[in-house]
Amino acid sequence: MMTLPRDHPVLTDYAVSDEAAAYIADALMELALEFEAAHLAQIRRHHESLKPEPDDQQLDLFRKPSAF
Repeated sequence: MMTLPRDHPVLTDYAVSDEAAAYIADALMELALEFEAAHLAQIRRHHESLKPEPDDQQLDLFRKPSAF
């Protein structure tokens, strides 16, 4: 975890206009979308690697019942 140095001032009580806040939010959303587009395949592979391999010996309580 990253922490601030002890001599770093605490940033509170800074007012920005609604227009500035909207601009910042739009810029951050655009950055997030660009990052996701550039790294989506890598993120997907990472999430897939976290899934455990299926085990035939383990009882699957959430499998949908088959229609007889």
